[in-house]
Amino acid sequence: MRPLQLACTPCSPKEPALLHDLNEPLIEHAEGQLFLTETFKIILEEVLCKGTDVKEKVCEWKEPEELAVLLDLELRDTGEPQGKLLKRVKDVAKYSIKTSHPRFFNQLFAGVDYHSMAGRFLTEALNTNLYTYEIAPVFVLVEAEVLRGMHRLVGWTEGDGIFCPGGSISNMYAMNLARYQLFPEIKSRGLWGLPRLTIFTSAESHYSVKKGAALLGIGTDHVILVKVDDGGRMIPEDLEEKIKLAKSEGSVPFLVSCTSGTTVKGAFDPLDHIANLCEKYMLWMHVDAAWGGSVLFSSKHRHLMKGVDRANSVAWNPHKMLVAGLQCSALLLRDTTNLLKRCHSASATYLFQQDKFYDVNLDTGDKSVQCSRKVDCLKLWLMWKAVGSAGLEARVDKAFIHARYLVEQMKKREGFHLLGEFVNVCFWYIPPSLRGKEENADYQEQLSKVAPLIKERMMKEGTMMVGYQPQENRVNFFRVVAFSPLISQKDMDFFLNEIERLGKNM
Repeated sequence: MRPLQLACTPCSPKEPALLHDLNEPLIEHAEGQLFLTETFKIILEEVLCKGTDVKEKVCEWKEPEELAVLLDLELRDTGEPQGKLLKRVKDVAKYSIKTSHPRFFNQLFAGVDYHSMAGRFLTEALNTNLYTYEIAPVFVLVEAEVLRGMHRLVGWTEGDGIFCPGGSISNMYAMNLARYQLFPEIKSRGLWGLPRLTIFTSAESHYSVKKGAALLGIGTDHVILVKVDDGGRMIPEDLEEKIKLAKSEGSVPFLVSCTSGTTVKGAFDPLDHIANLCEKYMLWMHVDAAWGGSVLFSSKHRHLMKGVDRANSVAWNPHKMLVAGLQCSALLLRDTTNLLKRCHSASATYLFQQDKFYDVNLDTGDKSVQCSRKVDCLKLWLMWKAVGSAGLEARVDKAFIHARYLVEQMKKREGFHLLGEFVNVCFWYIPPSLRGKEENADYQEQLSKVAPLIKERMMKEGTMMVGYQPQENRVNFFRVVAFSPLISQKDMDFFLNEIERLGKNM
């Protein structure tokens, strides 16, 4: 990667640079531009070059006490010289986890897309707020266009939507909208007089469903968990039984939250079957597709979300499988009655004057529960423009290819016990010391210690990162996701070899 060259020359401080002279720019302006130039060089070298090089570590692990000393965290009355500050920047980059590294498999976000990153730099530099056309004309139009493109992929010719600060918030928006549509008086009167409301979601859905119920005053006791099959998919027959039971007990069912791509197993609920029940019982159908929504780009895999066009709302995080960069989360609505604005608007006259010289429908801020809202659409727009829908389709398909390769190789190796074979690959690694001892009384206890210990070893050595978790009656197992555009088959082989190496002497 070539060294960074700025197009403009940083301003030189004028002499004499008097802080009390209001006719002169502060000296900090010139120093700040120089600091930014040097910081960009560090970002390019430490984060985007070393941070994506397989010969470099994924992490430089330090215990909290040592890390605090290395970073010199204390804030003081006097500022530090530029040389020291640049050392701080370099240390932040050095000791942070390199999530763009090809061997970072830890989360449902990873890798780097440089077009998206350019969009992130641009929006940070422009530092605007996405609530009115007058303050963000470019981004109001960009957001609308990106949402239209996502609507088409869902299968809608029209609709509404908004970019939210994460998939959890998108899910909570959907709950709030579903409740408001049923009981619009809640906006002014609150919970007073409302019946007991009930939400249905799968036993393996995201925890934000319960968090949303708590936040909105519905209560976690009124989130009914529906059974799943062996693949982690919601069972429609159990859903219907639970809807009938809730109604018989005096509750008012109002929303079913389906999942397309569960967090652990990556399972896709049967949307068409669930849609039939939602229509039968007149329930709002929400699809949490934060992880799996990107399959809609793929002609090979979009069948996993068959029936999504029948949903009332969809949450989708392009910062996950599409690698748009944190954060990039959209809530999509089939509604065309301005429900989003009616539910959330406060009509602040200092922002949303109705006698502006342009079309006030372009002021989108009253659709959001936030006032300040970051621009999260540009990174996706710029990336989409750069590689096209075909490029994003290839990215999704490659993630499935990597998953299939891992599964095939695990089946050929001793010690790998598969629990899920989807784009999320879940497995136990059975070290040599535990093989053939499945009948021992302490086998499950010993097996539960394997993943945490291997994780500790890999992080302290810095070779790679992968997540683990227990689930229901299953003790700790690994979950690997491989979707970064930077990943190759060599990285898949390294992953398997490294698990074996780290787990050999246990």
